[in-house]
Amino acid sequence: MPEPSQSLDPRAVLLWRVQRLLRLAGVGLPVAAGLGVLLGSATRPLAGVVVAAALLAWQLGVALVWPRLAWEAYRYEVREHDLLVRSGVLFRRWSAIPLSRIQHVDTRQGPVERLFGLSRLLVFTASGMHADGSIPGLAAERAEALRDELSRRGGDDGV
Repeated sequence: MPEPSQSLDPRAVLLWRVQRLLRLAGVGLPVAAGLGVLLGSATRPLAGVVVAAALLAWQLGVALVWPRLAWEAYRYEVREHDLLVRSGVLFRRWSAIPLSRIQHVDTRQGPVERLFGLSRLLVFTASGMHADGSIPGLAAERAEALRDELSRRGGDDGV
């Protein structure tokens, strides 16, 4: 399989770290605290504290390290007849989306993405209602240009 050549915007690493840290604060911290309290009440309080601290340390490490690995693994390329996307840190995935099958292309920004000036590109084909391809972490201008290029080159004339 040929290697796609385009990488994501480097700001995606920081964006993904911030998103993971927000999830850690909103979900991971309460879950770890609840688990620590349950375990501490069932055994010894120190055991609950140690398990909760270890879980939070693990989640924090993943939140800081994983985004860089994901960014390095993500590549894409618009070729003559398809869009090739490679992703995955542990399990690599190559997706080739034929340009002739593209129905529409969207760009999306959440509030944190907007803060960083980044967008996600979503590619929809005739196969369903969900995006068949996604390229996160693109500079907003690049995502819009890629959206317009794929929209112009994609799809068929219905004949």
